[in-house]
Amino acid sequence: MPKFSRKALLAALAVVGCGAAQAGGVDEVVKAGVLKACTPGDYKPFSFALPDGSFEGLDVDLATSLAASLGVKVQFVKTSWAKMMDDFTGGACDIAVGGISVTLERQKRAWFSAPYMVNGKTPLVRCADVARFQTVAAIDQPGVKVVANPGGSNERFARANFKTAQLTIHPENLTIFNEVLSGRADVFVTESAETLVQQKLHPGLCAVNPDKPLQYGEMAYLLPRGDTLTKAYVDQWLHLIQAQGDYQRMAAKWLN
Repeated sequence: MPKFSRKALLAALAVVGCGAAQAGGVDEVVKAGVLKACTPGDYKPFSFALPDGSFEGLDVDLATSLAASLGVKVQFVKTSWAKMMDDFTGGACDIAVGGISVTLERQKRAWFSAPYMVNGKTPLVRCADVARFQTVAAIDQPGVKVVANPGGSNERFARANFKTAQLTIHPENLTIFNEVLSGRADVFVTESAETLVQQKLHPGLCAVNPDKPLQYGEMAYLLPRGDTLTKAYVDQWLHLIQAQGDYQRMAAKWLN
């Protein structure tokens, strides 16, 4: 666990957040003894819901670490990409996690923590088609079947970039990879980290240039808008676990 004093850190950050934070936030989390984290739970390697109702993944481990730094327990609240922003801004949770891309649309309704990962949009295709789908222009051609999952940045990217290709919105993120593998779709564009995980889980699928994404992207956590104390605390916690190597150990478990 991070080697710093929760009380000392909260006291120091109170100077930053004094008078500026909205109701709730870090102080209320500590009083309640629980950190509620909204997560779709369908996005390996970040957050994945298990049959018994528990969750696993990089962001699950990180949120557990964040809660421990506050001296509280974490409670994961199941949501979906389409409903996540409404659930979060409606007060269902204190933070939202699970492979959330930083976007300006989301920024209008909430704040983001400092980014913890650069993770841009990358095509996932059948391995025989890697050379065929190297660019957005190559994908956006008549007869190419693109699939996207609804309600998040993947759908927005697909709608913004694929005007000529046939675009289908597949409602279930857990089975979307089979659409490409079976030939019902040719391309699914998602974050590079997910393509690397899914090509291992689905032999026959390959990530296209995951080290050179089609679009730059960052991952971060959703935080309450206007709550400077919570943002300062989460950003400092991220900085410390990265500086001390805790983040790298957790990331290696899920990304390697």
